Parts: sequence; C-alpha cells; structure tokens
Amino acid sequence: MRSATRAVTATFGVFAALAAMEHGVGEVLQGDVRPDGLMIQSWPSSAFFRIEAGEPAMTVVPNLLASGVLTLLVALAFLVGVLRFAHRRHGGFALLIVSITLLLVGGGFGPPLLGIIVSLTAMRIGGPFEWWGTRLVPASGHPLAQAWPWVFGACVGGWLMLVPGLPILSYTLGVDNPALVVALFSTATGLLALTIVSALARDAERWTGASSRATGKMR
Repeated sequence: MRSATRAVTATFGVFAALAAMEHGVGEVLQGDVRPDGLMIQSWPSSAFFRIEAGEPAMTVVPNLLASGVLTLLVALAFLVGVLRFAHRRHGGFALLIVSITLLLVGGGFGPPLLGIIVSLTAMRIGGPFEWWGTRLVPASGHPLAQAWPWVFGACVGGWLMLVPGLPILSYTLGVDNPALVVALFSTATGLLALTIVSALARDAERWTGASSRATGKMR
C-alpha cells in the first residue's frame, strides 16, 4: 500500500477506533443493566452529547456493561489492526470483519461505518495501481493527485469538527440543531470519498513515475 493510501487508512482508522471507544466508555458507565432493546444510547443523560442524541448505537449484547467492555476491546483490536496490519495481505478484509463486529456490540453507527470505509480502502478500492496509472493519471499528473494534501487536511478538519467540535459548540454555546449534525456528517463523508480518490491518484502518479524511471534505466 502506497504512502497516501496508507495515511488515509491510518488516520481515519485511528479516528474510528477512538470514536468507538468513546461509545464503549459511555456504555460501561451505565453499569450492569439490561438495554430496553436493540437500539441504545451510549450517553443518554450527557449534556455534552445532547446535540448528537446521546450517541445512538445498537447492541446484540443484553447487558450494557458487557457491551461497553466488548466495544472497548473490539475498538482496540481495530486500532492495532489498522496501524500494524492494514497494509498486509487480507488485512483489509480482517478490518472489515472487525468493523461489522464493532457495529453489533455497541460501537455506534458512525465509527463502524468509518471503519468499513477504511477497510475497503485498505483493500485498494478501484483496482491495482497499474490501472490507475494507465487510465486515471496522465503523464503530466492529475489535479486530484496534486490536490491530495489539501483535500486530506480538509477531510481531517471536517471529521474533527463533527467530533469533538460539534459537542463542544453545543455544550459551551448552546448550539442545538440536529440538521447541523446531518450536514456536517454528510460533508465529512463526502470529503472522505474525495480524499480516498485523491490518495489513489497520488499513489498512482508515484507508481507511474517510478515505473517510468525503472523503464528508462533498463534502456
């Protein structure tokens, strides 16, 4: 896995793991109680997470304490996996399984979704770099490849604005508009898609450059 794609998987993989751990902590603090159903709130009485509806999640575990502990353990496994094994063969598939497990044990909805996107990116969405090098990136470079650092920075800022930025604004300034959550989440997700494409373009550009240099040396 090339450097730009690796940066995407590592950065947003860590973000997904930490956000899931936050869900786990909230569930652990609720104690040894049985949830009312499949759908739960990780922080039901927290003023800090009021704007995010108490951090909704789902769990198939019939105990919030156990659900929280499992969420923390699975999130930790995802964190280790994304930092150490995402670039290895079948690493992306293993992260995909962990992300789905995270959804089922109480890791919320956003973190597992982000984990799934990271997992698919680790599996190199869009085909091998040879395809990108010959079809997407012309010899003179591609605007997406050139824009990679800026798009990546904007994407990181968008996700940080969603969490913890939005809860901080809500808690300190009284901002309370659910539509703002939807708008920020949609923006952050769109930026992530653009970041993945630009990362693949960036790596493809590097691959074509390295391939051209290698061909030149052989002549």
